[in-house]
Amino acid sequence: MTGKSDFEPDEWNLILEGPMTAGMIVLTAASGGMFRETFALARAYSDARKQHGASELLDEIVSTRPEFDRHRYGSNEELHEKGMQQLGEVAALLRAKATPEELGAYRAFVLAVASKVAAAHKEEGQDVTAAEQGVLDEVRARLQDEA
Repeated sequence: MTGKSDFEPDEWNLILEGPMTAGMIVLTAASGGMFRETFALARAYSDARKQHGASELLDEIVSTRPEFDRHRYGSNEELHEKGMQQLGEVAALLRAKATPEELGAYRAFVLAVASKVAAAHKEEGQDVTAAEQGVLDEVRARLQDEA
């Protein structure tokens, strides 16, 4: 089992930030619904805490209060670009230090968080807009098992 102690502090911070980063990228992909989408982001962590024991790695992630410094990015475009790069780095870290199952569980959690954000507010008459779906697809690709 892989946990926090298997990573350097800066690596662990990247891993912790991954779900929030993905959620924030989705949140900024389409206009409107920011309150509902932000609430959905927090609720995803609460829901994950209830599933305690499925993965030591995920248990440690969701036991930490999610944090995200939106002000370190100058624009939504910078958030998207650097956030996607960060997700790729996290996937590489997990491929190197975690089991394939743990990487899969992490990917599923990140996608669940991002999907809950996308579906939290109906926009353009759709539960998930084309822009949000594009971000979800890109997040999925960044976190794939293969290098």
